[in-house]
This record gives sequence, structure tokens and C-alpha cells, in this order.
Amino acid sequence: MSSPRALLRTIRDELRQRFLERDALVDGALVALLAGQHVLVIGPPGTAKSMLADEVCRRLDDARYFQWLLTRFTTPEELFGAVSLRALEADDYRRLTTQKLPEAHVAFLDEVFKASSSILNTILSVMNERRFHNGREVTDVPLLTLFGAANELPEDDELLALHDRFLLRFQVDYLREDFRFLKLLQAKPSDVRTTIPLATLEAARAEVTALAVPGAVLRAVADLRRALADKGVVASDRRWAQSIGVLRAHAWLAGRDAIVEGDLAFLEHVLWRDPAEQPVVRDAVRELIHGWEDEVRVLVYQARELRDYAFRDWEHPEQRSRATVEAHTKLRQIAQQVDDLLEGARRGGRATATAEALRQEILDIQQEMLVRL
Repeated sequence: MSSPRALLRTIRDELRQRFLERDALVDGALVALLAGQHVLVIGPPGTAKSMLADEVCRRLDDARYFQWLLTRFTTPEELFGAVSLRALEADDYRRLTTQKLPEAHVAFLDEVFKASSSILNTILSVMNERRFHNGREVTDVPLLTLFGAANELPEDDELLALHDRFLLRFQVDYLREDFRFLKLLQAKPSDVRTTIPLATLEAARAEVTALAVPGAVLRAVADLRRALADKGVVASDRRWAQSIGVLRAHAWLAGRDAIVEGDLAFLEHVLWRDPAEQPVVRDAVRELIHGWEDEVRVLVYQARELRDYAFRDWEHPEQRSRATVEAHTKLRQIAQQVDDLLEGARRGGRATATAEALRQEILDIQQEMLVRL
């Protein structure tokens, strides 16, 4: 029997094959399932938003799905069920929730920011507390994740709370590449559909919750928060705290047993409020994760300058020898600085292949000097 992680990774691969140019959104949908969060998808009609939500639910054995298009005139009955006349006779204002949002494991609300005040508070309660106030009772709802879709963000202050409940946010558009568009036109329904039992998903969520968060990653998150604040991008403390759960789920899905700094790149789908902020977040994360590589490049440039200095045309051999010794001594210091940067990068789980190649160039320059001494 496949492990929970193997099953979900297989599901991820199958969804990526079906939903072209949606790799990040597919990852986000599965991360949301694992972290118990909700997904906002912004984009024009016809970009497979509802299809993905429906397909995610179909991958969960015995899971119930609910989908609705919201308008300003959507009534509570449409989302939460009609009032029970039998219960009303007993002075209990109770709804019949069968096949409605309170009984769904996965839900999709299209045009979610058209929610009126008559349904808004109940939606927030279902999303945030996973509870539904039904007559005299307050019942737990099985909601695993809710997908919200919209063409644009809300301007009404009343809807900002709803916007904030979506921890994961994605923008989608029509397919960019012609070859993928042609693949879409020729696509046939797949006979393969890997599914996972709800109990196995719960086991996966328990593994995600237990995933280690190294201190170096927490410090990197604090550095990122400070860097974004300097750029005017401010997320709430709650969003930062919940982002750790997202990082855990992302690392687990990637096959790791602990978060690494590279996982922080996924926060470009968490930390923005306005779409214009997303590239700012992306650049800040990149600068945080790869800024050390730029330091290595500067050190390599200094090493090349030292080589040119040592190998210039000197008037006397003694001058050349003295300059070479001096340059070699400084090269050793540079190599040590690069080693320190590499060690820190390895501790943070960063990719070091590029920096390793640059370090080798410094060692080659050192060797070349030794030969000429």
C-alpha cells in the first residue's frame, strides 16, 4: 500500500498533467488540503478554476462537494439549506443542510466577493471556525478547504475580512504557450484517477503538523517580514503564523522531513494583498534566499582582480614573487569567506551548485599562482 505522501504526490503529478500551466495552483490546492487553509483564485472565466476544485474533491474518497455562484441576491437557503418546517413548528429555526455548504468537504464559491451581508458572517464562521450555527445547535462542519473565485478583488470594507480568510492566493490567465494550447485541444479524458481515503488524508495532515521547523528558517521568515515591511508590504501576525503551516505542507509534499529556506519561495502566494504586491514578495524572497550567491560572485570577481594584479608585467622577478605571495594570501581569505557562505547555505538547505562552481574557480586561481611561485 502506498504511503499518504506517495499518494498525494501521485495525485499532484496527475493534476499537473491535466491542468496545464497551473503547477503552482495545483500545489496550492494540495497544500491547502494538508494545512487546512482556503484558496482564492483570481482570473477570467474559463480558466478551469471550478474544474480544479471539483477534481480535487473527486480525488478524496467519499468526500462531498458543494459549488455555488454568488450574486448580491444569493439567499442563505441557497448555501445553507431551507428552513425545516417541522423544526419550526417546535420553535427551532433549523436548516436542512443536506448537500449544502455545511456538509461539504470541499467547496467552491464563484464570484465569492459578491457575498451579501445576509450570508457573509455564516460563511466566515464556516471557513474560520469550521462550525455552523443551526437553530439551537452549533455543529462542526467537515470542510477541508474552500476555493473562492473572483475576477477582481473587493473594494467594499465589509468584504475585506472574507478576503483575509483566504491564506493562499493565486492569479490565473489563459494559456500562454501555443504548444500547451494545442495539447489542451487534443486532450482526452484520462482513465487514471488516483484517490486517497479521507482517513489517509488525516494521517498525512498529522505528519505535516509534526514536521520540523529549523531555527534558521524561522530567522529567515523574520528577515523576510522585515524586508517586506521596508517595501511597504505588511501582512498580519495571523497570516505569518499560518504561513508556517503552509511551509510545512509544502516541504512535506516535496518529500522533505523539515522545512528548508527554499520553501519560502512558496510564500509569494501567501503574503500579498493586492496582485501588484506579488512580484515584490517574489523578489524579496529571492533576494533573501539567493543574496548570498551574489556575495560569492563579488568574491570571485575580487579573486580575478588579484590574479590580474599578480600576473601583470613586473620590472623585476622579485616584485612579481612578492605580489604573487600577497595575492595568494588574500585568495586564501577569500576562499575562507566563500566556505563560510556555503556552510551557512547548506545549513539553510539552499541549493549550492552554482556557488560550488564559483568556489572551484577561486581554487583554480590559487593553484595557478602556486605553479608560478
